[in-house]
Amino acid sequence: MKISFENPDKINGLMTLTIEEADYKENVEKTLKDYRKKANVPGFRPGMVPMGLIKKQYGTAVKVDEVNKLVGENIYKYVQDNNIAMLGEPLPSDKQVEQDLEGNGPFTFVFDIAVAPEVKVELTNKDKINYYTIDVDDKLINEQVESFAARAGHYEKAENYDPEQRDMLKGDLRELDAEGNTKEGGITVSDAVMMPQFIKVEDQKKLFDGCKLGDIITFNPKKAYPDNESEIASLLKVKKEEVKDIDADFTYQITEISRFVKAEVGQQLFDQIYGEGEVKSEEEFRNRIAESIKAQFAGNSDYRFLLDVRKYAEDKVGELQFPEELLKRIMKNNNKDREEDFVEKNFAGSLKELKWHLIKEQLVQANDIKIEQDDIKGAAKEAARAQFAQYGMTNVPEEYLDNYATDMLKKQEQVQAFVDRAIDMKLTAALKGVMKLTQKTVSLDDFNKLFEEK
Repeated sequence: MKISFENPDKINGLMTLTIEEADYKENVEKTLKDYRKKANVPGFRPGMVPMGLIKKQYGTAVKVDEVNKLVGENIYKYVQDNNIAMLGEPLPSDKQVEQDLEGNGPFTFVFDIAVAPEVKVELTNKDKINYYTIDVDDKLINEQVESFAARAGHYEKAENYDPEQRDMLKGDLRELDAEGNTKEGGITVSDAVMMPQFIKVEDQKKLFDGCKLGDIITFNPKKAYPDNESEIASLLKVKKEEVKDIDADFTYQITEISRFVKAEVGQQLFDQIYGEGEVKSEEEFRNRIAESIKAQFAGNSDYRFLLDVRKYAEDKVGELQFPEELLKRIMKNNNKDREEDFVEKNFAGSLKELKWHLIKEQLVQANDIKIEQDDIKGAAKEAARAQFAQYGMTNVPEEYLDNYATDMLKKQEQVQAFVDRAIDMKLTAALKGVMKLTQKTVSLDDFNKLFEEK
């Protein structure tokens, strides 16, 4: 077998493979002998079918399979042995000449190879970059205290409806006829639950102002919830497709008013959030909250840092020349089921991501970053921790996080995302120790504004 590789402009490669009969003959004959042992041909005992008949029936197909296998294996072996930074998959070249696979060869195959441009980037303590720490102020702590108190709250019975108190009503619904009387055979719903403060139309919402236990309110569900058939269907206990035929007014007799009451900020709340006896005062409670918020924000700060490193490194590297036409062909070949203009719409963004991928690969190698199974598990645990924190669950036991992470890693489609996350975490830690950081403490609002800047 002969393999040659031309790469005059460093990014558009041309690989030529020539397969001789000697390269495939032995394996083809071995496969055909196996076919002969198993062949079931009328008139011949098993294993006694003439080899000529086997070759006539299967010879070309077996040879084509073996040649294709040789081509695939040797392309990738050559790329690996010669350290060619191939992008995507090899594509048949327009220089390819049709081969007569009925014959014995030699067969020549020509492939276009997209080669990554050479990237040189080094980050040291001479490279300065901002590192943003979010200030955990009283406003943020107060908001979290309110969130905990609301989450641990409960409903109490009330006599009067107050829309400012998130009151929930329970009552009996009756459909009315054109004269305003209860419609015979009409829709009736007992213990229908409503929160009038969420009614979209103001004049319908005001009908409930000042109401009290036992009052009868007349309103129109269709007018109260325009363009929301699901809400009406849920309230009236009917199928969604039936809503279009319901235009009547309804009476609603209030049988119960429930008022939401936040939990008191005291020992019962402390125990509920952090465990019994773990926190004994409001000051300790606020300090624990501050620590939790800081831990959450540390991930945000690292995320912002890596974004800034990316821009810094991309600017430092400057423009890179890519084999654009060949990459467009590869992208189109990998997205055959997409619309015609998919490549044109997405190519620029894809090229930008490819540039960062090449830079990050070099930074990972320069900082000797290796990813082990424990790192992947750690990334999954951090993702789980962040998910729980979104719901105010900041005291989840490590054992529970560990089990949750294990379950997530059973989903194969999620594993690569955690591998990438583990790489990012290790790279961030390494670069924070290498580059010169300018520490900046900012408010949460100002931190969020950083993501709005172009």
